[in-house]
Parts: sequence; C-alpha cells; structure tokens
Amino acid sequence: MTTCLAVCCCAVCGAVQADEKWEALFDGRTLKGWKKAEHGRAVYEVVDGAIHGVTVEGSPNTFLMSEEEFGDFELTFEVRVHDGLNSGCQIRSRGKTEADVTAEEVRTGRRPQGEGGLGRFHGPQVELEKSPGFTGYVYGEATQYGWLSPEPKSGGKPHELMKSGDWNRIRILAKGPRIQTWVNDQPVADLTHDEIYKTHPRGHIGLQVHGIAAGTGPFDVSWRNIRVRRL
Repeated sequence: MTTCLAVCCCAVCGAVQADEKWEALFDGRTLKGWKKAEHGRAVYEVVDGAIHGVTVEGSPNTFLMSEEEFGDFELTFEVRVHDGLNSGCQIRSRGKTEADVTAEEVRTGRRPQGEGGLGRFHGPQVELEKSPGFTGYVYGEATQYGWLSPEPKSGGKPHELMKSGDWNRIRILAKGPRIQTWVNDQPVADLTHDEIYKTHPRGHIGLQVHGIAAGTGPFDVSWRNIRVRRL
C-alpha cells in the first residue's frame, strides 16, 4: 500500500512539474503583457475571456505583440477567425530597425517608407484563415521570402482542418531553424529555413488583424488560452 502510494505521488508530482513549464501569456481578463506594434489601427480588447481584434477600414496590418521575446518554444492557443478575414500569429518577430531598412534598400534599391518602413512588424507568421485554406503554413511577413512553407507556393492544395466560425486549437513548435505546426491536433507545417532563422532567431509573438479593402468589414478574430513553454 505504501509503495503504491509513493509511486502515485511521484507520478502526480511529475505531472505537476511538467505542467509548471507552461506559462500563460494571457490572463483572460486584461491585455497585461501585450502591446501594439508601431503601425496599424485595429482595435484589441478583452471580450468574454478572449483577446478580440476588430478591423478598422483603411488601416494596414495591425499586430498585438507580446512584451517578452522568445527563441525556442512551444506555443498553443485557440483561435476563431471571421470568414471574411485573413489573420495570422507572428513568431520571433520584431519591428524593422534602421539596419533592417538599410539592408532592404541595398537589396532592392528602394528605401521602404511610412508604414512599410521603420517599425514595420515582420518575421515568420503562422497563417490563420477559414477553410479551405492554408492555416498552419508559415509565411515571411514583410520579408523578402514570401511563403516559408514550400506547399502553398508549389501548388499545394488548401486543407479543411479549420472549423469555420468556431474555436480551433493551434500548436506551434519552434526549435532552431525548424518550425512545426498543428491545426486541431493534425500536423500541417514542418519546415527548416536557415535564412529566416539567421535574421529572426528570437522575437515577439504577434496576433494579427489584417488590413481590409475599402467598403468591407468590420471583421474580427479572437484568441484565448494562449500558453507558451520555453525550450
């Protein structure tokens, strides 16, 4: 009996210790630990225990970013996206610095200005959109690369893993240059991209409200149960 109790206690303690490695990035009540990136005018607030983002017509892409930066990590959250809106979750991202802008000018012969210049939030983005779509594949937001995942740019077929109009579970695992994603527990992306890792080895997590065309919207997107485990 004593042995059995000891084994059970060890098992419970092990489970608790494993769970303690996870950190809540959203307390369900406030936007503590988050701030808006430099550009964009979409509105973020807490509604019914979720971070709720709403489009503003005429605004460029807007990002609510974590105050902390992360390198290697595992991230999970639930998301619900309006069918009319394309959204995304940035990882290892940051605002463009003078060095970023200068490098882009050297590469393209044109210096990015205004909302596309200094402060533009950029880096790897995990796509979030209705089905059928490319949710879970990884895009290089405001970078020279476009899609980082090979499937969308090589004619890959959109999948239907996202439940439109409902909550969906997203899991992201970033370790070194390798990024893996799951949508509702189904594997989607598994890529290694050394170039983006060289420029973005760590950075902020960002919740995107995409810009919209004139005369459309408003559209919304919500996130809840946002947790991270540092690796």
